[in-house]
Amino acid sequence: MLFAALAASVFFLPTASAGSPHFVGTPTVTRSGDSLTVSGKEAGLGNEDQVHIVISAEAACLNPGQNFPQAANKQTFTAAGDFPVQNGKANFSLTLTATFQPKCSPPMTVVFGDVTVTDTTNNISVTLPGTF
Repeated sequence: MLFAALAASVFFLPTASAGSPHFVGTPTVTRSGDSLTVSGKEAGLGNEDQVHIVISAEAACLNPGQNFPQAANKQTFTAAGDFPVQNGKANFSLTLTATFQPKCSPPMTVVFGDVTVTDTTNNISVTLPGTF
C-alpha cells in the first residue's frame, strides 16, 4: 500500500524546469552600412518556449574632423525579437539600423558604441564594448 502511494505521488508531482540561462561564447556583431547585426546563442533555458532578446547600441554621426557635431545626431537604437527554444537552447540574430533626422550624410559617418544584448525573459545581459 505504501509503495503504491509513493509511486502514485511521483506521477503527480510537477516537473521542475531547472535552467541556468547563459550566453554561449560572445555574440558576434557585424556591420553593414548604417546597420549592425548581432547574432548569438543562449543555453541553459530549461523548458521555456521562447526567449525575448533586445539589442541596443548608441550611434552618432562623426564628421571628418573626428567630432560629433549635433546632439540630435546621437541616439540609442534598439531591435527586439522572440526566438524559439529547442532542447534548452536558442539561436538569435537581430539587425538594428541607425536613422537620423537630420540625416548623417557624407562626409559624416555613423559610429556605433557599445552593444548590449539582453534576454528580458531571463533577465540576463552582456555588453560588447567597442566602436563598430
